[in-house]
Amino acid sequence: MSTSTSNSDHEDLRVTAKKRSAVRVTGLALAVLSFQTLGIIYSDIGTSPLYVLNGIWSTSGPVPSQEDVIGGVSAIVWALTFLPLCKYVSWHRCYGSGVNLTPGSPSGEGGPFALFQGIYPPKYFHNTPTHDSLMAGKRSWQDIKPPPSFRWPMLLWALLGTSLTMADGVLTAAVSVTSAVGGIAVAKPSVSNDVVPISIAFLIALFFAQPFGTGRLSFAFAPVTFVWLLLIATTGIYNITTFPGIFRACDPSRAIMYFVRTKNYDTLSGVLLAITGCEALFAKYDFGQISFSSFVYPSLVLAYLGQGSRLVVDGVNVLPNANTTGHLFWILYVFAILATLIASQAMITASFSLVQQLVNMRCLPPFRMVNTSDDIQGQIYIPVVNWTLMVVTIVLVAAFNDSAKLTNAYGFAVATVMFTTSILISMQMRYVKHLPYIVGISYLLFFGFLDGLFWGASLKKVPQGAWVPLMIGLILLGIMTFWTWAKGLEDGFDRKSRRRLDGFIVSDGARNVFEESEKRGEIEVVQQLDVDINATTLYYLEPRLSDSAGEVEEHRALTRLPILAIFHGIAHERGVPPSFIGFIRQWPALPRFGIFLTVSVLPVAHVKDGDRYVVGRVDTLPGFYGVLQYLGFRDEPMLHLDEIVTKINELETRLDSARAGRLFTLLVDHSRRSTHIVPHYAVRSKGVKIGRITPVMNYIRRVLIEEVYGRLSIMFPDTVGWVAPPDEMIHVGVTATI
Repeated sequence: MSTSTSNSDHEDLRVTAKKRSAVRVTGLALAVLSFQTLGIIYSDIGTSPLYVLNGIWSTSGPVPSQEDVIGGVSAIVWALTFLPLCKYVSWHRCYGSGVNLTPGSPSGEGGPFALFQGIYPPKYFHNTPTHDSLMAGKRSWQDIKPPPSFRWPMLLWALLGTSLTMADGVLTAAVSVTSAVGGIAVAKPSVSNDVVPISIAFLIALFFAQPFGTGRLSFAFAPVTFVWLLLIATTGIYNITTFPGIFRACDPSRAIMYFVRTKNYDTLSGVLLAITGCEALFAKYDFGQISFSSFVYPSLVLAYLGQGSRLVVDGVNVLPNANTTGHLFWILYVFAILATLIASQAMITASFSLVQQLVNMRCLPPFRMVNTSDDIQGQIYIPVVNWTLMVVTIVLVAAFNDSAKLTNAYGFAVATVMFTTSILISMQMRYVKHLPYIVGISYLLFFGFLDGLFWGASLKKVPQGAWVPLMIGLILLGIMTFWTWAKGLEDGFDRKSRRRLDGFIVSDGARNVFEESEKRGEIEVVQQLDVDINATTLYYLEPRLSDSAGEVEEHRALTRLPILAIFHGIAHERGVPPSFIGFIRQWPALPRFGIFLTVSVLPVAHVKDGDRYVVGRVDTLPGFYGVLQYLGFRDEPMLHLDEIVTKINELETRLDSARAGRLFTLLVDHSRRSTHIVPHYAVRSKGVKIGRITPVMNYIRRVLIEEVYGRLSIMFPDTVGWVAPPDEMIHVGVTATI
């Protein structure tokens, strides 16, 4: 398929992108947006004081000495300083927006896999207007390329980080809610045996609320989190007055001496709990960094200093719950419950976003997604993910029956995600931001060393509960790796199966046969909008060898159907997709108008409205167009047909304004009778040669492709998330030998 596309399309989109990137938010608007990030981003790290000290010193163990408390709190304070404040906020401010927080996207959404997509983007990304707008002011992408041999290892590393991020979502809900509910046992010891049932009741209510969307409740997230942080900061200040000597914890040498004196390296796994959720500083724009620096960080430091003071003064009574403060207990308890539910909600929503990203990147089956908001982009609900999270979370709470054991599992997932992102961020600095090697290496040596310390400490907790997120992560990693591999084979088949139009469709040239054909009643011939409006062209299916003794089929005339057909493809390659070839073979007919649609998912969260489509005319078949649809990994796979028709009209007007008006009228009329032609692949495994074990490997390969992937692709077809009704879709069977 050959197309002709005007360069002015690209120029217009570049101008649009520059105009959008010039927007700056300041003053009151910046303060309001920063405030709104509290509930969305910091509810997780904000609820950490509920369980951090118990993660360091068990409630069933002895009360630590004064120097041990000061040393442990010092480790917490400096962990908060080095990792959330310095690693994310300070480097972000020093090297510009997105240097280590975003995958080359101004939206700043994503995670480990989005970072990988920034380093190894799809090859078609380099020549898109979106790429031009994102790379404005940078050196050419082709100047510095990451090693191709690292692609698969880094993909597996990114998928592992993404898997553990989703495991983190399960554990956040389990640990936060259980720890908050457990606080009631301090005031009412008689209900200590009911902590697990009460926690499960809260979790069930939380997950059952997901199908209704969180848009109506989200307005309260920021105020509740704000009040919660204000309360723990206030109680922290009050508690500090009981033992001002706790300020010695601000000296980092106290943390170092604590580990030297106690030689208790495992304590780091408890300190790690203080920074759970700091990966949420992959925040949007500068709003998250402002709110963290000015409010969240000081509140948390005051809270931990206050908890340390209380532990020194009255350790026996407060070790089970360091947030107990006299008459304020019940107020703190209520807001603790609300804050943990918000933290759990944030992680559930993040899991939905991650799954949507992985589905769009073809690393997971296309689960059904439901939009929960008509106004806000990205608010989605994925039923299979929600109910799976609910079951796993409830099983974990019931099985562990102890928040201390849950925290062991929680820390390992967080530490591994942090270590994963540090490696990917250091590579982004070189291959995306084009900073000198020394910058990325320095970043990795310092922050990677800190992450490595925490990861090593949490790794020792594997026998004590950390095996749970490891098991969940490895299971998810296996599923995603398998689906990525199988989909990659299917996409490869799609690329190889594409053919040029003139390879199987021929015409008899422009000739006046309309009246003759109409009289014979053999076929319907529709006049083409060529330069000569009276000229018509008959199209035929190219003959091929028949099944009998090498005989050649005759030319088969193609009827013109008064519809607009959208032929969906997969690969970003030249040539018509297999769906068109199969349609022509099965129904010898040509639609009056046709669109060869290729969807390209870019390593950015969202693609702006005006940048979604690039349209080109198919020169060899009048009335047909090639359309590239660009999606961000958080965009829904919706087809905006009216926007495509407008783009076609603009293209035709530039190329031939004389006929554009009538063509547009016909195109709009036919678009009301649009039909989606989609391929339905029946996969077959092809043999491969792998030495002496070829028969065994071919058998395993056949089972994986034909029995596992083949059945899953039927259960989760690519059209499961489409908005087009089934009666507007035609499935064309294609046998894919992969």
